[in-house]
Amino acid sequence: MSQTAVGFIYPDHAAEDDYPYAAELLFASGEVRLEVTHIYGTDLHAVPELLDLGSPERLAAGAAQLAGLRPQAVVWACTSGSFVYGPDGAREQVRRLAVAAGVPASSTSFAFTRAAQSLGLERVAVAASYPQDVAGLFAEFLGAAGIEVLEMAGAGIDTAAEVGTLEREAVLDLAAANDRPEAEALLIPDTAMHTLRWIPDLEERLGKPVLTANQVTIWEGLRLVGHRAAHPALGTLFGA
Repeated sequence: MSQTAVGFIYPDHAAEDDYPYAAELLFASGEVRLEVTHIYGTDLHAVPELLDLGSPERLAAGAAQLAGLRPQAVVWACTSGSFVYGPDGAREQVRRLAVAAGVPASSTSFAFTRAAQSLGLERVAVAASYPQDVAGLFAEFLGAAGIEVLEMAGAGIDTAAEVGTLEREAVLDLAAANDRPEAEALLIPDTAMHTLRWIPDLEERLGKPVLTANQVTIWEGLRLVGHRAAHPALGTLFGA
């Protein structure tokens, strides 16, 4: 049986265990592998550091680490390290990653816009862990894709490492605090935040679709290889 592999370049360590969890739910027989490699820089949520983290040199190094695993697509699994470049810069970032990897590529920021568009979402709320200035850049990125952000307040968490320590109740409370009744969905943009195990709880509490960073990143990688997967534990986006 031929096996499909999707590669993910993940910055440092925080919530990368979301990926094997998703693989276990979606592909218990192993027909698709979700392969994660790591690159290292700062984990600060600050613009200069994020620009460095998403640099062509760092992503090319990540692509080289994945090469031996023969992925059919590669995704830069970092939201802030992609949207900080703006839409045009993020497109160039992905183009250069695709050249380095020799396969189709994307990033978590584009995963969010494509996932939202696939669900027909036009008006959303955002529960961001970032400082306000960085969170604002995500709202601008969504706006450029025709997605209106009705509510967003950055939680002001300075590092990805700290975000990775947030437990279930803190994540649910952050989501509820940033939702608005008129928003069609809530977006949680940080791949450093554990969310996959709590998506059903999030959607039940808010009564609407919730898109989270690692969730949409996995969905985008599967989209790139033409593979549709469904599981109710991964929320509306992975509905049948």
